[in-house]
Amino acid sequence: MTTPDDIAALSFEKALAALEEIVARLEGGRVELEESIRIYERGEMLRKHCEAKLREAEARIEKITLDPKGNPTGRAPLDVE
Repeated sequence: MTTPDDIAALSFEKALAALEEIVARLEGGRVELEESIRIYERGEMLRKHCEAKLREAEARIEKITLDPKGNPTGRAPLDVE
């Protein structure tokens, strides 16, 4: 059984690949009901993990600030909204 700790150890790329595999299996329609529920729950944990990893990455990205002449003056947090 998958635990949140198992998923927390995954990189974003590995978690996304696992999530894509789950989606493909569920869309294929060849999974028993109990298995569908189990892998759906794992998929939900993977989705949350991926979203958290993306938020972490966004928080670390900075933009270069410029003066009126276009010369670099420093850095500021990236505003993605």
